[in-house]
Amino acid sequence: MLDMNFVRNNPDVVKENIKKKFQDEKLVLVDEVLEMDKQFRAAKTQGDTLRGQRKSISKQIGMLMGQGKKEEAEQTKAQVGEIAKKLEELEQLEEELSAKIKERMMVIPNIIDDSVPIGKDDSENVEVERFGEPAVPDFEVPYHIDIMEKLNGVDLDSARKTSGNGFYYLKGDIARLHSAILSYARDFMIDRGFTYYIPPFMIRSDVVTGVMSFAEMENMMYKIEGEDLYLIGTSEHSMIGKFIDTILEEKELPQTLTSYSPCFRKEVGAHGIEERGVYRIHQFEKQEMIVVCKPEESMDWFKKLYSYTVDFFRSLDIPVRTLECCSGDLADLKVKSIDVEAWSPRQKKYFEVGSCSNLGDAQARRLGIRVKGEKGNYIPHTLNNTVVAPPRMLIAFLENNLNEDGSVNIPKPLQMYMGGKELIK
Repeated sequence: MLDMNFVRNNPDVVKENIKKKFQDEKLVLVDEVLEMDKQFRAAKTQGDTLRGQRKSISKQIGMLMGQGKKEEAEQTKAQVGEIAKKLEELEQLEEELSAKIKERMMVIPNIIDDSVPIGKDDSENVEVERFGEPAVPDFEVPYHIDIMEKLNGVDLDSARKTSGNGFYYLKGDIARLHSAILSYARDFMIDRGFTYYIPPFMIRSDVVTGVMSFAEMENMMYKIEGEDLYLIGTSEHSMIGKFIDTILEEKELPQTLTSYSPCFRKEVGAHGIEERGVYRIHQFEKQEMIVVCKPEESMDWFKKLYSYTVDFFRSLDIPVRTLECCSGDLADLKVKSIDVEAWSPRQKKYFEVGSCSNLGDAQARRLGIRVKGEKGNYIPHTLNNTVVAPPRMLIAFLENNLNEDGSVNIPKPLQMYMGGKELIK
């Protein structure tokens, strides 16, 4: 959510940003907000004037009563009553206008960084850099579920019976590999100075609307029936939410956190969940990284965060590339975002395995997060990035470590988490 002062003083900038995101239907919201803000401030000014008058008149009542002028005092009381009635109307108007302004401000997109490429959708995202040499073996690489099934590591049929499409049972060495990757990711981030968390897996609606846009919420979140609770789509939601209505000391920044959680997503608009695959699913697990920092440090942290994901995948000998999201592919709260994509030898192309986002002060402003600095309070910036999200990551892992006989090599960093195993066969 943008600062109202910024919108008031820079309406053309806000409108131009909306155009860059190809959301012209939202242009009218800027004018509506400005008009309502004008009415709100006028009502507030009038209310403040009436409160001053009421205070002054109230003092007169005491004086008149002390002088025995009861009739005049009663007349003055009537004036106070009229003022009180008018104040009640104005306060109600202020409340209504404030709610309408907030409703519109919540859907006006954040100002994107100047470096973001302008494009309508993800087809116009821009490759930044490649790491590692993408290779295609001289034998056919099977579909990832076929690899898993040959290793007796997945059961989709039973999951469809218990839960439907988009769910899975992992078992045996594949399940163990899944856990090993998460354990390695946890220690990988701890070694980089991040504090490890396991957060709540459900959050209240005020946290949901604080960390994401309404469109994202509708497409992603599962609501718990009869309760003000939602299943998290990523641990970022809980981790940023933990700071709600908090004033941090500047010396406590940056907050660098890494968190494990299961994640639950509706995947609305995903054109159906495929029956045989773990690429797009309703339930998965993830290791996340979250930073709360000074505004002037957020772009430096942004570069660090996505480089950690690159380093993680390269430590497992998986080729990756970074892809900058264009303006039309950015969620409304994001200032800048880079996806990390892993190489698929079977598909002979890259696919997304992580996403790094700088949200500026949008989440912090919505959640009421402040920092007490030497020159007064200010709003920090928040960032998040995926370290790893199996089982999707398993697709890249299995394809890039597959041998012709169907066995899978276990890279050295994972062997200690796999009981010393060097091979799954």
